[in-house]
Amino acid sequence: MTRSELRAAARDHLWLHFTRMHGYEPPVIVRGEGCYLWDDEGKKYLDALAGLFSVNIGYSHGEEIGQAALEQMRELPFYTNWSYAHPRAIELAQKLASLAPEHINRAFFVSGGSEAVESAWKLARQYHMARGERRWKAVARRTAYHGTTMGALSINGIPALRAPFEPLVPDTLHVRNTNRYHRPPDETEELFTQFLLTDLEEAIEQAGPETVAMVIFEPVQNAGGSFTPPAGYFQGVREICDRFGILLCADEVITGFGRTGEWFGSIKYDIQPDLITTAKGLSSSYAAIGAVLVADKVYEAFGDEKSMYSHGITFGGHPVGCAIALKNLEIMEREQIVEHVRDTQDSVRTQLETLLDLPIVGDVRGTGCLWALELVKDKETRETFSDDESESLLRGFLSPALFERGLICRADDRGDPVVQISPPLIAEQQEFSQIVGTLGEVLTEAWQRIH
Repeated sequence: MTRSELRAAARDHLWLHFTRMHGYEPPVIVRGEGCYLWDDEGKKYLDALAGLFSVNIGYSHGEEIGQAALEQMRELPFYTNWSYAHPRAIELAQKLASLAPEHINRAFFVSGGSEAVESAWKLARQYHMARGERRWKAVARRTAYHGTTMGALSINGIPALRAPFEPLVPDTLHVRNTNRYHRPPDETEELFTQFLLTDLEEAIEQAGPETVAMVIFEPVQNAGGSFTPPAGYFQGVREICDRFGILLCADEVITGFGRTGEWFGSIKYDIQPDLITTAKGLSSSYAAIGAVLVADKVYEAFGDEKSMYSHGITFGGHPVGCAIALKNLEIMEREQIVEHVRDTQDSVRTQLETLLDLPIVGDVRGTGCLWALELVKDKETRETFSDDESESLLRGFLSPALFERGLICRADDRGDPVVQISPPLIAEQQEFSQIVGTLGEVLTEAWQRIH
């Protein structure tokens, strides 16, 4: 198709995800290399969001990964994991066991992140049934995003995403997240941790601990803007789950495979989860694949001869997807990409914190290669923007202005207004300098527009 034909076909036939379609002409992205993308007009963009927090190795490995996919297509283009195995699923499961925390040794493959969360909740429910208990409730955090299928959406802590589809799957509870920015300034980290753990414990007790199947938290919460955990938080969450017999699931759809500077955020923060949900970075989005990684104690509950996890996905463990994921992990190890994130995260923080000199930037937070800037009306009082102001600031100006200057990142108001920054894990000083420079220019102009 010509460029005009492509754009006409997009306008007439393509329904975009999470997009206000009225009168919208989408950019048509046609090529990628490293951390950069090009559209059909030849304009170059720095992808400071790694697709959707997912193209961990960048865009330059298509030939090598394509060769792995071609070889698998020739050998076995498809077969199911419903009662059957094939070499690539076996090899990938073994590889994931070697990278995950040592008590986690099983992988249940799915097609993506929402399916992984859905599968984890179903597995938690069946785990308790296998042990003679009836538990079904899930606990998540406020403002947390966990996916769009009905179960995963029910777990979401973002009311605006849930409301159009209610009633949802009962029952989910939502507790406080780890955003410290709007807490009392004299509150110590220890007191903040205790405040959060008390909130979690009280929510579980009010719901009836004997009815709660799973607690699901991201190691670093993405929605709302890269909320990192305070010291001792996940150790306290683990203790509460153990005391009440609840499974702890780490949602690592974003944080898995290097984004925090470790293979898993669960390792970085010593979470000791019973389940880990993964997708995105598992294949660096070169294929649609995800997995639930399962602790030995959970698998052992299905050990008798009549037990079965009554769940399956047609494309879960697809041979080509598994081959691509294996090649992705091989590239990550060969090029020491996780180590690169770990070694550069302090310098990245230092660069981003220069933006705190701007009156509109109230907070810079994150870790590894997962960062956010919180935008404020008043840095002294930490006053945030109203809904109408956020609409005008983020969608009316920031998003189009950043894109016009060749920077793809996310201006987001699922919580307080933030700009999210999460480029491919291969990003170097050059890319972060460009990110900081462009953000500085656009945020300065944004402040001038609102004053």
